[in-house]
Amino acid sequence: MACRSLAMVLSKAAARQQETKSKKSVRVTTGLGKETALDLARRGARVIMACRNLAKAQPVADYIRRKTGNANVQVRHLDLSSLGSVRKFARGILDSEAAIHILVNNAAIGGMTKKKLTDDNYEVTIQTNYLGHFLLTNLLLGKLKSSAPSRVVTISSEAHTLCKAFDPDDLNYEKQPYPGSFMSYGISKLANILFALELSGKLSNSGVTSNSVHPGLVNTGLIDQYPLHWWLSSILKLAVWAVALDTERGAQTQIYAAVSEEVEDVTGKYFVNCQVSEPTKLAQDPDLARRLWDISERLVNLTPEEKHY
Repeated sequence: MACRSLAMVLSKAAARQQETKSKKSVRVTTGLGKETALDLARRGARVIMACRNLAKAQPVADYIRRKTGNANVQVRHLDLSSLGSVRKFARGILDSEAAIHILVNNAAIGGMTKKKLTDDNYEVTIQTNYLGHFLLTNLLLGKLKSSAPSRVVTISSEAHTLCKAFDPDDLNYEKQPYPGSFMSYGISKLANILFALELSGKLSNSGVTSNSVHPGLVNTGLIDQYPLHWWLSSILKLAVWAVALDTERGAQTQIYAAVSEEVEDVTGKYFVNCQVSEPTKLAQDPDLARRLWDISERLVNLTPEEKHY
């Protein structure tokens, strides 16, 4: 979405499930985050939209409040490319919220043509799409557990199928050459599936589920983030326009994973089209998932007090 809704924290999720069928709505902005927040606000949830650009996010929150009649929709600042920002956001949530029932990890930026580092000295795609969510989820995990039943939904992509090998020890591409935009994006999305898988095991019998989701090919404007030649960008945009879902339909699988009573006890799975699906064998490797988790803990400097599993 235009405000780059990177994650959503929802407390007091509505008890009754509604059908996740597409309904027409006015397009104030675009993106899966906006559509998910809108749907959950309709259900009566308290919704906190975590966005990097507050100026763009606030009109979206205003629209959701008007559209749903739910005044309990907030916007707070979060930049997942900054570990400091993640920690500040999490402290605010822990201080202000009595409970967290749903965490939707919704970040998605395209990979870079050339390697670019954040201020934390990590490659920007892996930090924004994966490491930031890894840290955020761990910081909120204690509250999620005390609020159980709770759910963590992490957005991935079929782009993970691009990856034929994965080295968790080289998330910063210091051993291997930077693979370019599409592959770096795919690697970050593979990491999300492995993260959701390992988290589900660590939360066994806690009342908190962890699943990952492929929303489908969705016209979110993500292609605009790729620094492509104009002719390639035009071809891709035309292809997306021809076959892609709109954002409202594209958000249905993550909404389903977040609220459906049918999957309230399902964990460690990968959803496509509102059904459990099989990711690649690489994405199902428990040893790889465990290695990635351990390395990620070190990269984000997770302290013993911040471990809630």
